[in-house]
Formats: sequence, structure tokens, C-alpha cells
Amino acid sequence: MKSLPNMKYANRHILRWQIAIQGYRGNMTIVHKSGNIHKNSDGLSRWVLANTPDKPAYVPMEAEPQIPIEGINITDIGNEFFEEVRETYKTRVSIS
Repeated sequence: MKSLPNMKYANRHILRWQIAIQGYRGNMTIVHKSGNIHKNSDGLSRWVLANTPDKPAYVPMEAEPQIPIEGINITDIGNEFFEEVRETYKTRVSIS
């Protein structure tokens, strides 16, 4: 449980816990308790969640169409900028 917030690769069960506690990050401390002291939580932590449409753990994924990016064209820079650059080159004094 102590390594839960920092896990990089998690299965769907661990991911649900990460999402549930992310709002409390920085405001909570996770403390280890040995199994002899903490017997009541073991059954809940090992509960298997089925991932089928008729079970509550099922979350259907909405498919978004994949539109490939063919190219990027940047045209937001105004003509005033380019005109100023052109004028700078015209009026530039060359020192030889």
C-alpha cells in the first residue's frame, strides 16, 4: 500500500485505488501495519472484480475515431511580424 501512489505499471484494480487516493496526495500518510494487527482488511483487498458487462466493475471504453495528423501548418504569426523582420534586414548597416 505504501508504494501504491508511485507505481508506474498497475493493473486495473491498483489503478482504481490510485485514482481514488490521488485527491488526498500530500495530505495523508500511509503507515504499514503487520497482518496480525490488521486482519479485517485482507478479505476486501483480495476481492476479485469481474470485468464483464453485467458486473459493476465493467467500464465500457468509448472508441474515438483515430484521425492521423498529415501535417502541421503554423500560420498564426501575423504579417506584421514578418514585415518587421524584412525592414530590419533592409535597414541593417553592415560593418566591414
